[in-house]
Amino acid sequence: MSARGPTRPTLEHRQAVIRTAIAHDHLVQNGGAERAILAMARALPASPVYTSFYDPAHTYPELTSLDIRPMPIDRIGPLRRHHRLAFPLLAPSFSATKVDADVTVCSTAGWSHGVRTTGAKVAYWHAPARWLYQLDQYAGGRRVVRIGAQAMAPLLRPWDRRAVDTVDRHLANSSMIRQRVQDLYRVEVELLPPPTTFGADGAVDEHGIEPGYLLCVARLLPYKNVDVVIEAARRVGARLVVVGRGPEAPRLRASGPPTTTFLEDVPDACMRALYRDCAALVTAAHEDFGMTPLEAASFGRPSAVLAAGGFLDTVVDGETGIMFDRPDPATVAVALRRVLDETWDPAVLRARAAAFSEAAFAERLRVVVSEAGGAS
Repeated sequence: MSARGPTRPTLEHRQAVIRTAIAHDHLVQNGGAERAILAMARALPASPVYTSFYDPAHTYPELTSLDIRPMPIDRIGPLRRHHRLAFPLLAPSFSATKVDADVTVCSTAGWSHGVRTTGAKVAYWHAPARWLYQLDQYAGGRRVVRIGAQAMAPLLRPWDRRAVDTVDRHLANSSMIRQRVQDLYRVEVELLPPPTTFGADGAVDEHGIEPGYLLCVARLLPYKNVDVVIEAARRVGARLVVVGRGPEAPRLRASGPPTTTFLEDVPDACMRALYRDCAALVTAAHEDFGMTPLEAASFGRPSAVLAAGGFLDTVVDGETGIMFDRPDPATVAVALRRVLDETWDPAVLRARAAAFSEAAFAERLRVVVSEAGGAS
């Protein structure tokens, strides 16, 4: 022992002795939540990742380097390929999963905070369950989805509340989600925005599309309002590239004009070229965070976005994009004309993206994990 007394363990030493794990709803697609998992895994190396379904063919290839531990239902091929069919099985699957770790970080939009843990549990909220608390947005016109969610709500609401009661610390990805979680569950929530982990640095694979188009990157779900974006782009006479997949794809492809190009499962190298060559990003989605405008900004491209949800945290109206009040074609078309007519400073746009750094995210997540591990 030093003559000056015992040495206080450093944060790095405390983290080294804390066993960590990550839980996530499912890994079957590309999106902001999946990029956040990669950032969490880099911040908490050697953490196994527990999830319901893992489909490496349809999500980021970088995930293959992680210790992914799917649940038994992942063995059912049709459910893995169409994970929404497993809706009635997800709550019991997560409840039956026990994670042996000092601290488990649950990346959740409704399910993963239900895992059982041997140590402390930290919930990182992308959103509370939309099928319980925002059914109109989640289901849209899908009558079967609406009926199924309504039928299961009397069971899922108590399950969700019990799961929340097992959480020791709450983090939220945006100001809106922070407020929503606080209002729903009456808990204290810390804001921790996910980082921009996708930017202009890296390999580029050309896409063969003439530059100058509008770009929409979104899962093809009702609350993403991609049909509104398609109609607004048609009204201003602009070409549109839509990147994403989902249950709305057949309807959107059938009704989209010839000036709309649909792509899905686009590799990162090709996405860099798509961002680089677009005139602007456009989204009318009800987003919990709103990562895509930051990704566009890292390439010096502005955005036209709905003035709601996470976009209020990520877009500065008039500096890094144009905000519109309603997701209807006429309103979006006005915003598109403005974003295309104005001159944007690429340096300002890139600085906005840089403000959401992975280093800051990782540092704060490690502190939360260290504190939770010390209290468990």
